[in-house]
Order: sequence, then structure tokens, then C-alpha cells
Amino acid sequence: MRGRLQSIFREHYAWLRDQMRRHAGSHHSAEDVASEAFLHLAQHRDLEQVREPRALLTTIAKRVLFETWRRRDLEQAYLETLALAPQPTYPSPEEQALVVEALLAVDAALDALPDKVRRAFLFSQLDAMTYAEIGKELGVSASMVRQYMTRALTAISAARL
Repeated sequence: MRGRLQSIFREHYAWLRDQMRRHAGSHHSAEDVASEAFLHLAQHRDLEQVREPRALLTTIAKRVLFETWRRRDLEQAYLETLALAPQPTYPSPEEQALVVEALLAVDAALDALPDKVRRAFLFSQLDAMTYAEIGKELGVSASMVRQYMTRALTAISAARL
């Protein structure tokens, strides 16, 4: 397997880096995305079965790129919100890093949930909808929304540990 990974790396790394440069915006970001894509590829169970390495690498690299953009957008939204806060309540850089880390953990936990569970949680927390309103929106009962909320809160609680 190691030999196959080395072979794929030698044959396709420069190509993938160049492909990602168009999307990542800089040479350094493209290098980071391509390198991380190969780290993910190294975890692939059976590299010998990979027939189209470029297709697989492109898919992996795009996921890495989207996750990078998602993280950047989340950090930017937090910093913009923070900028609106009065100066005496402005957290230290360490506290900011902890908050961003917690936000990313919550985001990942929500992303791993089924669509209806995630939507129920977001309707409740962001739109202040009642369980009955959420149930109507999702086409489920209020008791099912309650179960969705329990599942979402449990996932978020576990993610922050």
C-alpha cells in the first residue's frame, strides 16, 4: 500500500496542487490543500483498488477546500460579531481561539446530524420557533421535534468534551 501511495503522490501531486491553485487563491493554500488531500488518501483502506486517482484526489481536495472555507467563514463571522462588542468585554486571543474551536466543534456536530434533526435545532435556536411550528415546517409531530432536539443537544454536548 505504501508503494502505491508513493506512486500516486509522484504522479499526481503537482497536478493536484495546480488544480487547487485556481480554487485556493494562492500557491501556499494550494500546497496545503493538496498535502491534506494526500493525508486523507493515505487513510484509504485499499489503494490498490483505486482506478482513477485524479478523480478521487479531486473529490478529497474539494472537501478539504470546502472545510477550509467553512472554517474561515465561521471565524470571520465570530470576529465580526466580536468587533461589535464593547471593548471591556473583548476576550483575549486565547479565549477567542477557544471560542472558535468550540464553534467549529458545534458546527461539525450539527453537520454530522441528519437533515431534519439539524434543521429542527436551527429553527429552534436561530428562529425561536416552537416545537409545533418546527413540526409543521418539517412535516413531523411536535414530539418528534422534541426527539430531534434531544439528539442535537446530545451531539453538541458530546462534541464539546
